[in-house]
Amino acid sequence: MLVVAVLYALALGVLLVYGLNHLALAWRFAREEGQRSAQPIRSPRTAWPTITVQLPLYNERAVAARLIDACAQFDYPADRLDIQVLDDSADETRALVARRVAYWQDRGVDIQHLHRTDRSGFKAGALAEGLKTARGEYVAIFDADFVPPPDVLTRLLDGFQRDGKDDPQIGLVQARWGHLNAEASWLTRAQALLLDAHFVIEQGVRSAAGWLLNFNGTAGLWRRACIDEAGGWRAATLTEDLDLSIRAQLAGWRLRYVGTIEVAAELPETFAAWRQQQFRWTKGTAETAKLLTGPVWRAPLSRAAKTEARLHLTSGGVYPAILLAALTHPLVLVAHALGQGVSDAVLALMAPGVLGLAGVAAAHLLAQHTLYPDALRRMLAFPLFLASTLGLAVSNTRGVLEALIGRTSAFVRTPKQGDSVPAAVLAGAALGDEVGGDSAAAPAPVRSSKRVRVRWIEATLAVYSSLGLMAILATGVYAALPFQVLFALGFAMAAFGERTERTVEVDVPTVVWTPSSRTEALA
Repeated sequence: MLVVAVLYALALGVLLVYGLNHLALAWRFAREEGQRSAQPIRSPRTAWPTITVQLPLYNERAVAARLIDACAQFDYPADRLDIQVLDDSADETRALVARRVAYWQDRGVDIQHLHRTDRSGFKAGALAEGLKTARGEYVAIFDADFVPPPDVLTRLLDGFQRDGKDDPQIGLVQARWGHLNAEASWLTRAQALLLDAHFVIEQGVRSAAGWLLNFNGTAGLWRRACIDEAGGWRAATLTEDLDLSIRAQLAGWRLRYVGTIEVAAELPETFAAWRQQQFRWTKGTAETAKLLTGPVWRAPLSRAAKTEARLHLTSGGVYPAILLAALTHPLVLVAHALGQGVSDAVLALMAPGVLGLAGVAAAHLLAQHTLYPDALRRMLAFPLFLASTLGLAVSNTRGVLEALIGRTSAFVRTPKQGDSVPAAVLAGAALGDEVGGDSAAAPAPVRSSKRVRVRWIEATLAVYSSLGLMAILATGVYAALPFQVLFALGFAMAAFGERTERTVEVDVPTVVWTPSSRTEALA
């Protein structure tokens, strides 16, 4: 039993470290007004740099037209705008994109459809291939599920300025992600909480403090020279955005986050899609940590910057700790209640554990308070956010372990909720033109043996956690109930939630082209 108690203490210790980091970031954000990332003041421009807009797509038939239509209407001088649709699709998306590109080409927009058939390097490979013919001094990237506003390029460009002048050391300006469907379900509300805390607190503090910042893969504007000097895009990890971000900063560039620039995106509406996204992010971050933690620690950075970077890169370590805590939590508490000699000092770790949890809650509450007037209502989703995060411990632990042993994975796109909408409808609804072609039915999900094994483990843990819950109730250790309820609920959601999900069609924001002069609008 002593071994179990030690493992329990180790798990809570790891969770405490990362929870306290959230608390420290939240405290620093609240203490320093500068963390709020105000929009830079726009200075008069006499010349506009050329910007290449890259739109990486892979089988995005439900949302491709929406993205293309939005980017074709940017309020930016037409002769300084170079749009690349980087289309690796192997389905009818290719034909849909060709029609939309042709539509905008006929209206004078400089937009190109670049199609690859081998998909080598996945998203990183597509971005690198597009750069070979890109005209821009700056490169903006928007993923398929985003709907950028018309003025986003000019606002991002302003972020490269300091005191009204261009700062040549700033290599990237990152915008904040908004949410098109945050109120669709409890799952989307939970994801919105997670992303808001990441952007407002984590990105805001790291940017203002001059610590290492990560590009979030989309809704950002790069200086082309920064990409080139950092070594360009590479597919060494599943998070090519984080990899390039760290390499760019190690090469001497500074990255900046501006939280007042919001670019709305679609959140995954099924647990299966969210699981897939989180697995990719967790494994990719662990792969990046394996490659770059050493160079970061040897870099001429402050100790605070190095420590925060290490915590960021190794954040996937919370999932093995969650799994270990889930296995040992009921055993330790039941043994203690039965008087089997478990040290009270070990049980006392629950108090710091609560402190770590309070740090996470504080960061999320502060982010909601900063962004929305109804922060308390939105925080009602926090318990479900915690439970669903705990439920991902098995699949995300697998991601961390695979990264550590060097097992590679294909870059799997996150399914979009719009996939249930026929492609022809989306292609023509926004602009009212005739679009031919067959409607697209969403492909049947592929159930791999690995995924089935993960689901069985999650189901077993759901039963085990439920039995532990009953045992704790029987022994009267009521202080431990909240954690055990979260474990039981989280693993049950992960194991069985996907079986009850159904695809729900959502309203697609209509994008209406107006033939007003974009150049005149900038005067």
